Amino acid sequence: MNDYYLLGRSGLRVSRLALGTMNFGVAGFHAAYGKTEAEAEPIFRRYLEAGGNLIDTADFYTAGESETILGKLMTSAGARDRLVLTSKFTNTVDPTDPNAGGNGRKHMIRAVEASLKRLGTDYLDLYLLHTWDRITPVEEVVRTFDDLVRAGKIRYAGLSDVPAWYAARAQTFAEANALTPMITVQLPYSLVARDIEAEFTAMAQTLGMGLTAWSPIGGGLLTGKYRRSAEGLAGPGRMAAGGGAERPVSERDWRIVEELEKVAAELGRSMAQVAVNWAATQPAVGSVIVGASSVAQLDSNLGALDFEIPADARARLDQVSAPTFGLPYPMFTPEYQSWIVSPGLGIGDKPAGYQPPVWNAAA
Repeated sequence: MNDYYLLGRSGLRVSRLALGTMNFGVAGFHAAYGKTEAEAEPIFRRYLEAGGNLIDTADFYTAGESETILGKLMTSAGARDRLVLTSKFTNTVDPTDPNAGGNGRKHMIRAVEASLKRLGTDYLDLYLLHTWDRITPVEEVVRTFDDLVRAGKIRYAGLSDVPAWYAARAQTFAEANALTPMITVQLPYSLVARDIEAEFTAMAQTLGMGLTAWSPIGGGLLTGKYRRSAEGLAGPGRMAAGGGAERPVSERDWRIVEELEKVAAELGRSMAQVAVNWAATQPAVGSVIVGASSVAQLDSNLGALDFEIPADARARLDQVSAPTFGLPYPMFTPEYQSWIVSPGLGIGDKPAGYQPPVWNAAA
C-alpha cells in the first residue's frame, strides 16, 4: 500500500486506505465489539508495516479509550511524525453540561485539548466536526478551526456527516475570508449506500474537498457473511443482532449482495475486497476507512486495491446499485438536459474538465 493521494485541495498526502479505530477500547457505546490495547496493537503495527499513514479516531469512540490506546501505540512504535492523525468532536462528554457537546467554540476548544491529552501529542494532523448539530452557525465553526490552526493545535480541518449545503457554506466562507479551508468530508459510502452521489461528489470535486468514505462494506452486509432469514437477517455479526445496520436491509440490498458475490467469484477475490475497491475508485474519493477485528481481516482489507475491477463487472455493480433520487435530481440527467440545448450542438464540459461531458454530439 504505497500509493498516496493528496487529500482535497491540500498538500497532505494520505493512504488510499485509512485505519478506523472505532473498536480500539472496551468502554462506552462501542464496547460490545471493542479490542483491548493488547488486541489492537498487532492490527495497528500491521497497518504501519503495510505503509498506511492515515489513522481515524474520535473522542466519542469507546468513551475516549480509542484515543488513549492510540496514543500509547504511537509512542511505542515511535510513529507519531509519519502518521496523519485524525480525530473528531461533537458528541457530549457530560450530559449535565449543555456546552459539553455540539459544535460551538467552547466545546471545540475543550474537545481538542482533551483529545490531545489522551493521544499524548501536541497537535492533530486533521480535525473533523463529527456530526452537524443543527444549531451552531457554520461561521463559528470555521473561525474556530482557523484559530486552532494558527495556535498549532491542528494542521488541517474537515467535516463529517453534515448536509452538502453546510459543507459548501463552510468552504465558501473560508475561501471568502482567507480562513483555513475544509480539505475533506467524511461520509458513509458503499454499493448499498450511494446517497451522497446526489450532491456531495460534485460538491467535493468543485470545492476541493476529498471524500473520505466510511462503512465501505455496508456495515458488514457486503462481506457475504449475512443471509436472508425468517427474521430478515442471519449471520455471525452485529447486524444480525441488530447492532450494525444504518437502515433496514431491502430487496435492492440483497440484489446488490448477489451481484457482488458473482463478481467476487469471477475475480477470485472476497466480496469485501471488491466492495472496498469499488468505493475507493469512485470519483472524488480520497481515502476509504477500513476497520479490522484481527490482523487477518486487516490483511484482507489491505489487499483490496491490488487489482482492478474490469469495466463490464463495474458496470454490473453500478447498474444493480444505482441510486434513485427524487426531484429535482432527475432533471439533471443527459436526457432532460437535451431540452435545454440541442444535443446536436455538442456542448459540454471540456474533455479535461471536472465532470464527463453531459452529452456527446458523436453519439
